[in-house]
Amino acid sequence: MPRDSVESILMSAPPAARRPLEPESAPPIFQASGLRKAYRLGAIAIEALRGVDLVVMRGEFVVIAGPSGCGKTTLFNLLGALDGPDSGSVLFEGSDLGRLTPGEKTLFLRRKVGFVFQSFNLIPVLTAYENVEYPLWIDGLRGVERRRRTEEALASVGLAGRMYQRPDQLSGGERQRVALARGLVHEPRVILADEPTANLDSTTGAEIVDLLARMNSERGTTFIIATHDPAIVGKSPRTIRLLDGRVVADERAGPSRPGGTR
Repeated sequence: MPRDSVESILMSAPPAARRPLEPESAPPIFQASGLRKAYRLGAIAIEALRGVDLVVMRGEFVVIAGPSGCGKTTLFNLLGALDGPDSGSVLFEGSDLGRLTPGEKTLFLRRKVGFVFQSFNLIPVLTAYENVEYPLWIDGLRGVERRRRTEEALASVGLAGRMYQRPDQLSGGERQRVALARGLVHEPRVILADEPTANLDSTTGAEIVDLLARMNSERGTTFIIATHDPAIVGKSPRTIRLLDGRVVADERAGPSRPGGTR
């Protein structure tokens, strides 16, 4: 994912109390139809996505699983409006992302979606508090409200006592928690987490998985997680499997955990 471009335009909204359930007639948070995307490698065209259809409802916890090179990151780029499809469409809450103006796309990235990356992407010279606060600072939020939101986000991921350490003073699991708090601080409707446990040991990875599930349940935030980690797949109520750029299975282990809607 082109992470630097995303971090430069992150924005905020209050991490407030959970919202009530919306009517069943509300549109899906994402509806992708016929997505195709190819990249050129010299004279060769590499088909990353080959006609992907996907519907994700608000409040769902969904894993996109598959081996490296199956198209997970490409799909995330399209869902997050970081790239556009060669053909097909992505609707977010009924609006076509392909029809957004540059200004509307910036607002979408800042307000509607949060990103969590496998390499954390924390600013090394800033403390955990400052990394989480940064999107709010970009948004122009000042004073007591900015502090309240930042402290609440860090406390929600169990880092109330570690907020003034820099990334090099934190463990890998703690750095991933900071990255999650940063993704949540502006209260996005959906979190896109790309391989969030890839750089963690199995015990720490399991803790992060449990934390993601708790955030989904308590806040009602929609989570879409790209992974090949069996620990995440095993705990997900819904797993969409990609292979060679196609959806080959859409598995439900039981009722999805809506936990509310965003």
